[in-house]
Amino acid sequence: MDYVSIRVSTLRGDQKIDFNAYVKINDKMILYLRRGDSFEGERLQRLKDKKLRKMYILTDEENNYRTYLQRNIETAYDGTGSKDIQTRAEIIQGSQQSNAEEVFENPENVATYNDAKDAAGKYVNFLLTNAQAMSAVMNIENTDKTISHHGVTVATLSIALAQKLGINDPKKTQLLTLGALLHDYGHHNSPLNLNQPLAQMSAADVALWKKHPEDGAQKVQDKKHFDQTVINIIGQHEETINGSGPKGLREKDMDPLAVLVSSANAMDRLITFEGVPKNEAAKKLMIDHVGKHPLNHLQLLNDILKGL
Repeated sequence: MDYVSIRVSTLRGDQKIDFNAYVKINDKMILYLRRGDSFEGERLQRLKDKKLRKMYILTDEENNYRTYLQRNIETAYDGTGSKDIQTRAEIIQGSQQSNAEEVFENPENVATYNDAKDAAGKYVNFLLTNAQAMSAVMNIENTDKTISHHGVTVATLSIALAQKLGINDPKKTQLLTLGALLHDYGHHNSPLNLNQPLAQMSAADVALWKKHPEDGAQKVQDKKHFDQTVINIIGQHEETINGSGPKGLREKDMDPLAVLVSSANAMDRLITFEGVPKNEAAKKLMIDHVGKHPLNHLQLLNDILKGL
């Protein structure tokens, strides 16, 4: 029998599945959940606790899985339903995370990129039209420290920052979100352990880390369906306004949206990968990264985190 993988981040506990879900153990497919059942209770949490990223379904049930996904997403975006904002945020956050992983694994696929781009625009609208959405998304902890979850968080902070800076053009905010979502593409399949402070990395790890923006940008530069703004964000998100980043660019040399993502990325690196509490991250960023990011960005990010 033929199987295809599905992402655990896209599964919901409260929705009955239209397919049989399998886990792979020692090259054997073991039935985990039957069609018509749901992941309610501890079932889904157990998968996440084991840091299981993928499950499997039979190839001929792939359309059923796609229908299940679409139903979940439509319900989450529909604010008139009975689902609370936290449940809706979890579904949408998981979907954004899945979109990033799909592009990481299939950057040459035009449809995959366009789906992620379309969803990025919807995500902006969700954040800006639901008062508690940002707080709900930011409350979803990145327990397994994935770059796709980190990308969603950076996108969320970037949109919040853009809104405070008066950047409201839908095209810009869509590309800002997509670029932030995909910014760490250079870390995809990298051996680097991201879950450590930059200051404590070995010389070899620092060298790897410094290369990841350029590596990511180069891998997609020839993909005509990638927007140049998105490529700029991937390639420049570790640059700093004082020229101390990997390529030595200064603010005048950077894409303005990449400057914004750089600030949001630095903030979430402290929270997600360095274990700094949210209420201390802005202060630490101001002290340790003085001159590296626009001061008003750091002040506004502090306000954003305080409001969560």
